[in-house]
Amino acid sequence: MEQPFDRTIQAIGQTAFDKLQHIRVILFGVGGVGGWCAEALVRTGLKHLTIVDFDNVNPSNINRQVVATQANIGQSKVEEMRQRLLSINPEADIIAQGIRYGYATLTDFDFNQYDYVIDAIDSVADKALLLYHATGSSATVFSSMGAGRKHDTTAIRVTEFRKVEGCPLARALRAKMKKEELFPQKKFLTVWSPELSAESGTIAPVVGVFGFTLADLLIRDLLT
Repeated sequence: MEQPFDRTIQAIGQTAFDKLQHIRVILFGVGGVGGWCAEALVRTGLKHLTIVDFDNVNPSNINRQVVATQANIGQSKVEEMRQRLLSINPEADIIAQGIRYGYATLTDFDFNQYDYVIDAIDSVADKALLLYHATGSSATVFSSMGAGRKHDTTAIRVTEFRKVEGCPLARALRAKMKKEELFPQKKFLTVWSPELSAESGTIAPVVGVFGFTLADLLIRDLLT
């Protein structure tokens, strides 16, 4: 009988799959982008994942966030995401932390304990602080820039952070880093899009591709 991860092993090989079973990943933000990233990683075979998000599910999340349904409005996103991920792989080690990353919680995290840090948070201040400390650790860092007001999935690309152009979130983030002197301590790849739609809002296909691309960056890194 075919096992749940047989096709993953066929795709990436036993060596990469074994690495995926043993590495430790921490993901900040399980909303539109982060939720799809977490789903893709666990479905591919990631076993040790810590998810961090202080927010609850609300009705406006339903149009784009994998964790949000009519049945769990008002519930903790990380707890709901944890249960979803365990329903995919009951043997996974999923740690849910329902807190906000910031100056008040810095001491709660030692990024050297992780192989990868994935940033999918929206707050410019929190994001700048996270990227400063994460890039100062031994972990590999991947980050998502803004998915809002993006409607064209074919415009989404991967670039080293310093080379991102035309993204309002990246621009605001650089300004914050300069003001607070929180410059990244090593290079890191970002998922972003130069598209600037006249229409506001965000849709599931776009945040899904952002999240899946973050997951793909990690998986491909294991293949190198």
